[in-house]
Amino acid sequence: MIEAPVQLGKTDIRIPPMGTGTWEWGDRLMWGFGREYGAHEVDESFHASLAAGINFFDTAEIYGSGRSEKFLGKLMAATDRKVVLATKFLPFPWRVTRGALHAALRASLKRLGRESVELYQIHQPYPPNAPEVWAEALAEAAQRGLIRAAGVSNYNADWTRRTQGVLARHGLPLASNQVEYSLLDRHIEHDGTLQACRDLGVTIIAYSPLRKGILGGRYSPAHPPAGPRGAMYNAGYLRRVDPLLGLLREIGTAHGGKTPAQVSLNWLICKGAVPIPGGKDARQVEENAGALGWRLSPEDMTRLDEVSAPLGAG
Repeated sequence: MIEAPVQLGKTDIRIPPMGTGTWEWGDRLMWGFGREYGAHEVDESFHASLAAGINFFDTAEIYGSGRSEKFLGKLMAATDRKVVLATKFLPFPWRVTRGALHAALRASLKRLGRESVELYQIHQPYPPNAPEVWAEALAEAAQRGLIRAAGVSNYNADWTRRTQGVLARHGLPLASNQVEYSLLDRHIEHDGTLQACRDLGVTIIAYSPLRKGILGGRYSPAHPPAGPRGAMYNAGYLRRVDPLLGLLREIGTAHGGKTPAQVSLNWLICKGAVPIPGGKDARQVEENAGALGWRLSPEDMTRLDEVSAPLGAG
């Protein structure tokens, strides 16, 4: 079932209730690109997303040192399907002027083979620069026709409101705030960020919605993930997560055999967020797509909220 698109913030852009994150597309350190999978799998992931009605892709200039954007550029050039694209600017310590954002945006557009991008986001807050600096730069990019919508990432409630205030003076709504949000990280529910976004009509885009694969149910204390993720999510952590995974399996069974990942993603959709799970290959994308076309019950949501509360306090 292909779901109706949702509005991106208060813009005229429509996106599916879930997108595909492309951090894995070219990243060797965290995800093992070139060892566990390669360009062929990335190609299959892209086409599987479109086949499932997921035409919203999120990337960034730093993903795979630009390889993710290059993959998307090549793949978009080979299809006539509409793609809604989001990428990001990272305020490195040496990037302190509006001109730095415009230079980075032009470089991203070149890699993407695009004259403009639907959504351009500030990847991280960088405290030496007030949020107003980057908000002005985003407004300028929109005025030049290089971006259709402005977004931020990892902004707290205060920086979100301040950014919205500057953009509003230019007649440009703040479209989105991309934050880490999952059953295992619910900090935005407690620090005011989620409420601020709701008050302002800003879409929450949820990255790491499966906690880097932990909520997929494939790992256990005896079999943790490999590489850097194994150090982040060790046996002790996985033991604490076991009761939640058990509940995800129970609820998934009651909904016709949904997987823990699909239940986890559906929980975010029911919360009003747009999750962007990664897809290394077609199999992962197809499993992610199984989160669409149905909804958890209020009782399911309550149980998941209760069991995940101590794990996702943030």
